[in-house]
Amino acid sequence: MALREDKARPTRVEGDVMTQVVVAVDGSRAAEQAVTWAANEAVLRGAALRLVHASLWERYEAGTEHDANDSSVRARDAARQMLTDQADAARAAHPGLHVTTETLAQETVPALLEAGREAALLVMGIRGLGAMKGLMLGSISQRVAAHALFPVVIVPEGASGSAVGRVVLGLGAHQPPGAAGEFAAAEAALRGAELDVVHAWEPDWEVVGLSAVGDSSSAQHRAEVLVAAVTCGLDLEQTAPGVKVQGQAVPGPAAEALVRAGADADLLVLGVRRRHGGLGRVAHAVLHRASCPVAVVPLADGRA
Repeated sequence: MALREDKARPTRVEGDVMTQVVVAVDGSRAAEQAVTWAANEAVLRGAALRLVHASLWERYEAGTEHDANDSSVRARDAARQMLTDQADAARAAHPGLHVTTETLAQETVPALLEAGREAALLVMGIRGLGAMKGLMLGSISQRVAAHALFPVVIVPEGASGSAVGRVVLGLGAHQPPGAAGEFAAAEAALRGAELDVVHAWEPDWEVVGLSAVGDSSSAQHRAEVLVAAVTCGLDLEQTAPGVKVQGQAVPGPAAEALVRAGADADLLVLGVRRRHGGLGRVAHAVLHRASCPVAVVPLADGRA
């Protein structure tokens, strides 16, 4: 049974679009950074901010049933205070921002997936504490990003939060950007930022005699044609008027190229298709190493 700090949903509905940003909170420094980023995002979107903490309280056990009950009560009280403190900080930074809090007595991953379904966006830190201990790739953040049917933004440790006016869209070789392109364009428009479409290419290799020979010219040409087609096909005049878009076809492994491209960006956007309940290898590697927030946007088809 969920224990809710606010009965009313912090949600406005425009048409069928819920204007709410949800952020996972657990008391860690990474989660605090995620709250800061999510609050800024909520302001940009004109949305409400909802802070959520999910945990099964019975995990806070002691030697006797009485001690276990006392531990659960203390854990719930600590969670509520933590959420209150974070909500107060968000309100102080953004007067007028509608902020609500919610404690959920549920498994963390299913609870966050459910909370995100009711929102435009779910924001998480890269590491965590307590019930969210090990909130790094391979644990909760990966599991949520791998199963979410909505955009998830993962905020790395040390993210500055300062705006530099650049959003990067990572472009795969085998899929149109689809929802990821729309999301990236909208984020660029919100920030008044430039949209940079980045696609990495590597030489075509073939075995000649006893040697492997790489053909760079044809691989580079295909990459440049793909980038040009996508940047022209985004139709920003309709979806994000005023956004300047440019494309880059860069040599090297995809994850490495995207991490470099995102080093001086406000946000890096990746379109992914789930594989056997997990992220593709490029998305997984980028999330491990990125220094800017990364938005993982599910695609209906294509490859990550």
